[in-house]
Amino acid sequence: MQAFLKGPASISTKPVAAKEKSAAGSSGEGKKTKPIPWVEKYRPKNVDEVAFQDEVVAVLKKSLEGADLPNLLFYGPPGTGKTSTILAAARELFGPDLFRQRVLELNASDERGIQVIREKVKAFAQLTASGSRSDGKMCPPFKIVILDEADSMTSAAQAALRRTMEKESKTTRFCLICNYISRIIEPLTSRCSKFRFKPLSDSIQQQRLLDVAEKEHVKISNEAVSYLVKVSEGDLRKAITFLQSATRLMGGKEITEKIITEIAGVIPKETIDELLLGCQSGSFEKLETLAKNLINEGFAVAQLVNQLHDTIVESEDYSDKQKSAIVEKLAEVDKCLADGADEFLQLMSLCALVMQQLTRNI
Repeated sequence: MQAFLKGPASISTKPVAAKEKSAAGSSGEGKKTKPIPWVEKYRPKNVDEVAFQDEVVAVLKKSLEGADLPNLLFYGPPGTGKTSTILAAARELFGPDLFRQRVLELNASDERGIQVIREKVKAFAQLTASGSRSDGKMCPPFKIVILDEADSMTSAAQAALRRTMEKESKTTRFCLICNYISRIIEPLTSRCSKFRFKPLSDSIQQQRLLDVAEKEHVKISNEAVSYLVKVSEGDLRKAITFLQSATRLMGGKEITEKIITEIAGVIPKETIDELLLGCQSGSFEKLETLAKNLINEGFAVAQLVNQLHDTIVESEDYSDKQKSAIVEKLAEVDKCLADGADEFLQLMSLCALVMQQLTRNI
């Protein structure tokens, strides 16, 4: 009886195993084609791939050669490669195996009050590290603590950090990353080598976007690429995200300037010109209709303020006195919007002043 039971069982196990193997194979294939945001997919893997920040790259390369690194402070506009640069440098220093053990990365989304600095960061900083890597290359005997968005840390947390930076200098290096260096307390800035990350130049951004478009087989006109660079204002992360969104929206068709305008939430030039013509007409009723249409279309008044500023300043149709009065009002409206004022009322207030300036004979 046992022999009878064993027979079919042994026969039936083979196809099941085969099925499991095929299922495992198919799931493995599925993992390979897992979609990743292009921002992460094309993030620099080493320091040489970092674009435009030549001074920072030169210093880091020298530090990597000697496997020594000072405490660092990276500051500059978003999307210029601050986090990517230090992560790429850490990967080169420690290799893929030790990277997770040697690097502690805390972002603004994490809890970074005084208690975390005293406990988590201090505990990590006190751990000793060996100077060997599994692949035999030289490895520095220290760890790296990356504090991203450091300007959002409280002054008390920053003050708690300065003693740890000094005390654990033998075993740990700190890299602070922020947008505004003025929000970092003086004792911390004096303990770090400061590097300013510049907004990326148009040519560098265009080249990177064209490389991504080529690798992802995206059809995009040169005018659309130039406009994408203009809209992203030196932020390469924003530009790549817009490119990916436009690709998904078009589904393989060519991406045009109009599509970029829609995705980026930019107000079309025709709409701004129409609003200025309404101001020149001197009709308050017409102006109110245009303002209502602008709000109903879903355009942000803060975005209008930015674009209107560039249009007014660059235009040669207005006198310096008119420009100064309008720009002063734009600043006032921008402040009110930041404080949570009603968009329609602020837009009407702005348009009323612009109409007053443009219809007055100076």
